[in-house]
Amino acid sequence: MSAKYEIFRSTLNSQYYFRLKAGNGEIILQSEGYQNKAGAQNGVDSVRQHSPFDQYYERKTSTSGSPYFVLKASNGQIIGASQMYSSTSSRDAGISSVKTNGPSAPESDLT
Repeated sequence: MSAKYEIFRSTLNSQYYFRLKAGNGEIILQSEGYQNKAGAQNGVDSVRQHSPFDQYYERKTSTSGSPYFVLKASNGQIIGASQMYSSTSSRDAGISSVKTNGPSAPESDLT
């Protein structure tokens, strides 16, 4: 299985989201909610544009001590966030995966 974006609609709040899944099926980046599908599709386009460049990644640590990262657009807005990782090396591998797969992964519409 290759990496892919999935656009979906939450049954909880009716908002649209996208997630980038790695080839192994794990979610490596997920968006915040959008009011419409076009917003989620624009988010995917923004990941494609920004994901190859390290300057747009912010490496963080949660209050519980788990490493994670966010991908930001050139205007500073968060495009998507990762899952929580068990180590900084795992987080950095997640960033590497987004850099590799983000620009060219195909899109799957699950709505």
